[in-house]
Amino acid sequence: MNYLKSILSLPFILLLLSGYADQTIQFKTENLVITLNTQGQLMALEDVGSGKNYLAPNQETYLLSLKKGETIYQPTVAQWDGSTETLRLNFKPLALDARMKVAQKSGYVTFELQALEGNGKEDIDLVLWGPFSTTIGQTVGETVGVVRDNDYAIGIQALNIKTLGGYPTQADDTDPAYDIFASTSLVDIPDSLKVLYRGQTAMHTPEGSKLQAYCRNRNTTRTISVWNHEYYTAPAYDDGGITGTKIALFGCPPAQALEVIGNIELAEGLPHPVIDGEWGKTATAATASYLIMPFSEDNLDESIKIVKQAGLRYLYHGGPFETWGHFELQKASFPDNWESMRRCVESAEKEGVRLGVHTLSNFITTNDPYVTPIPDPRLAKVGESKLIKNISPTDTQITIEDPKFFNQMKNNNLHTVLVGDELVRYGTVSETQPYTLLNCARGAFGTKATTHEAGSAIAKLMDHGYKTFLGNTELSMEMARTLADLFNTTGLRQISFDGLEGNWASGMGQFGRQLFVQQWYDHLKPELKGKVINDASNPGHFFWHIYTRMNWGEPWYAGFRESQTQYRILNQDYFRRNLMPSMLGWFNLTASIGLEDVEWMLARAAGFNAGFALNVSLDALRENGLSNEILATIQQWETARMSRAFTPAQQQQLQNIHHEFHIEKAGDKQWKLFQVNNLMVTHENKQKQPGEPVFSTIDFQNPYQEQVLQWQITASGDGEQAQLSKVIFEIDHYKTVEIPVTLQAGYHFKYEGKQEVTVYDPNWKVIQKITVNPADFLIAQGDHTIILDSNFSTTGKASLKVEFKTIDKGEIISPE
Repeated sequence: MNYLKSILSLPFILLLLSGYADQTIQFKTENLVITLNTQGQLMALEDVGSGKNYLAPNQETYLLSLKKGETIYQPTVAQWDGSTETLRLNFKPLALDARMKVAQKSGYVTFELQALEGNGKEDIDLVLWGPFSTTIGQTVGETVGVVRDNDYAIGIQALNIKTLGGYPTQADDTDPAYDIFASTSLVDIPDSLKVLYRGQTAMHTPEGSKLQAYCRNRNTTRTISVWNHEYYTAPAYDDGGITGTKIALFGCPPAQALEVIGNIELAEGLPHPVIDGEWGKTATAATASYLIMPFSEDNLDESIKIVKQAGLRYLYHGGPFETWGHFELQKASFPDNWESMRRCVESAEKEGVRLGVHTLSNFITTNDPYVTPIPDPRLAKVGESKLIKNISPTDTQITIEDPKFFNQMKNNNLHTVLVGDELVRYGTVSETQPYTLLNCARGAFGTKATTHEAGSAIAKLMDHGYKTFLGNTELSMEMARTLADLFNTTGLRQISFDGLEGNWASGMGQFGRQLFVQQWYDHLKPELKGKVINDASNPGHFFWHIYTRMNWGEPWYAGFRESQTQYRILNQDYFRRNLMPSMLGWFNLTASIGLEDVEWMLARAAGFNAGFALNVSLDALRENGLSNEILATIQQWETARMSRAFTPAQQQQLQNIHHEFHIEKAGDKQWKLFQVNNLMVTHENKQKQPGEPVFSTIDFQNPYQEQVLQWQITASGDGEQAQLSKVIFEIDHYKTVEIPVTLQAGYHFKYEGKQEVTVYDPNWKVIQKITVNPADFLIAQGDHTIILDSNFSTTGKASLKVEFKTIDKGEIISPE
């Protein structure tokens, strides 16, 4: 009786005996056929139209695998019941069955793990989807999970937030590619990492690529390595376990991949935010540029005027908060806190301008109520121990049972522990027993030093290099809802989740950071979900559905042309691979920035159809003598870009960072685009033998029509004393032009082809105008020799940075 019952409970064995092993299982969409054998192994990923199989040969590819301990188990038998749309996979070594619901849609197939059946199912650590090996390697979208070539695209989509894109290469579920990239200079990034830029939902392989996802069982607390801590406590988290993990697979012509993902979002209940009524991933407004300015209630009107003068719609505050955690606004700028911001938003909206703010996600400043005067017990913890001895309010040594969470110093920025309602900072930990926290500062951050009894819990708090604490999962979710309440109350329309990696403090890596943003998104008023632009410090596979865009590129290291230029360009290819709107990052518009630098950036924005952010202050604009021209130029370029006036061929040219361009308005919705041929050289105050000339000989080619040569000279050198008193040009060995001028270090001398040369101070304010004859600088098409000489009035280090340029006839551009 018992023997017969056990046989009847093994339907897979009976199927094998009946010859089912010779059969295959197929799932079909309009464009893709997925074929499995009766062991659950993939046999084909076939394009319906061409009949081509894109499954990589000689690779064992399984639909689903289970991981227990350090071993990955593949299924041994697969059975398909079409009447119930159920696929059952048997894992014989584990004595487990996986019951899966399969839905064949017109554009994709979904697979959902409904249950694991059998003893020991609670001990399964991971469910692995794939990896699905393909022969496609031309374009690999590592974040979005789509691979493409000229003929076909194959994609995977995680259909709920606990199903993580990628492969569990790290126990903390962070993205190893992003970790390495974040800590490595661009020039040191190996080629293997450049194709694993941010994510590994799709990866290059020697055969082509692979697509992969997984779901971790989080039913137990684990001690793992997290964020430069060898020992870190990752608490258990109830997300329903591995049951319910779900993916979609699709194949289609490459041009349809983004549309298919949009359809999946709508049909499967994934986030599908819109902007101005259009899906965020295709909306024109998704690449909207913006000004970053420290606006306040007092200066809002002037700030809005600047935004409108630049032809933009978004005004963004880079640091409006007095505290992070409760997100209280700066009192001087917003005296009524959120109510002040609401008034600002309403005033801006009347002028057609939308306001946004920058955040540090779940970072918590030490002045926030979550920290002082009574610390919240939900502050993220590295781990806990216990007190061995009683301590009084004045004790500066604290003896603990286990030091392993406390003596990790690589990412230990505040050296703070939580015991009861007191925060304590410590210097070091003794190396021998009894393990003791030494040189303790009691009652830190405004908390109260009190007595604590032996046996009391003591926790090492997780912190960040910005000298902040972080929230655990529960507290971070509360902070995300608070941010949503800020938007619901004020009507703000843009946010950047900087520091989103702070959610790694949950011990759940990309799952933790995606939970934070989804909590914010879910808590927004329905009418706001279709209005708010959001980006973040790092992306994620499921997060792809929520964020509008990414906008990496920092301006703090050099000028417009130099600060992280390679990084910004590398990002454009990342955006293209991952079907995302393009952005160029932040640029710092200082009082000394010239028009040419701004136009260089604007040409790149037009070429990549990428928005940008200009970090600027009202003071910088007042000090820059070209502010009005700069803002007007931004307006022309951005109006043309946002109206899609540039052809693909023009965009290709505009992407080249070594090419210069200029734009002028030519009529209603018409502009004239000029290509600029330029050459930059340096003329130095060289020390030579007596009587030897110090001039510089420059070879210059004019590829365009005959025209007046334009040029710009900037003086540089030691000190602010006069650097030169005369500039002498000799063109083609017969035409000499001598211009008397006094230039100090940082001053500019600019000629734009007319009857005057203008001298500017370092902030582009006009100092002097000198009359010249344009005919003296007339050059024909072809090669020319220019000799540049000057009278330097200093014996110290001095030089001239010189740019020569000619311009083509231009072409009219307009929207189609």
